[in-house]
Amino acid sequence: MSLDQNLIIELVGYFASFMVLVSFLMRNIKKLRLINTVGCVAFVIYGVLLNWSLPIIITNTAIAGINFYYLFLRKEA
Repeated sequence: MSLDQNLIIELVGYFASFMVLVSFLMRNIKKLRLINTVGCVAFVIYGVLLNWSLPIIITNTAIAGINFYYLFLRKEA
């Protein structure tokens, strides 16, 4: 892998971490879930770029799925 490829992979990882961190600063739960989902998707991409790191991919896919459920499928009482 070249230096440029490693840099891109690292930047994806830092972006994912930053988005997850920022999501926890949100007061609005919907905004938190949306931003957290962006971070999770970025982490899934990061996991793929890391030669299919399944722990990263599986965990963040599950979290994104939970966020999706609460944002779009669950009906508020």
